[in-house]
Amino acid sequence: MAISFEKAFGMHPHALLIREKRSEVLAENIANADTPGYKAKDIDFQQALSLAQSRQGQSASRTHEQHFHIASTMRKDTLFRNPDQPDTGDGNSVDIHRERNAVMQNSLEYQTSLTFLNNRIMGLKKAITGTGQ
Repeated sequence: MAISFEKAFGMHPHALLIREKRSEVLAENIANADTPGYKAKDIDFQQALSLAQSRQGQSASRTHEQHFHIASTMRKDTLFRNPDQPDTGDGNSVDIHRERNAVMQNSLEYQTSLTFLNNRIMGLKKAITGTGQ
């Protein structure tokens, strides 16, 4: 009997990829906190996850070089964030406190998915070998 990793792991592999991309976007925001005219960006996690789940049944590998790659579809989910603070005069919309909070929350959620996947893998390993080691 074949093991379906898509069924075993659920949405968590997709969530990890999206969280990874979001951490890159948030780090870019922090790096550009003092850049005049820079607009803060973020990823709509729910929208990106819905898109990834709708494609879950499709093959993840590219069979032709002109096919879209999953990383290119994630760029569509990167949106400019509406600023919470008034313009400081240089056109930069990065709120460093908000970015740090978003990084921390994203990190915790990434770790949660990793923990789930690790537990699931240990369960599969135990089922296959009969031991948890």
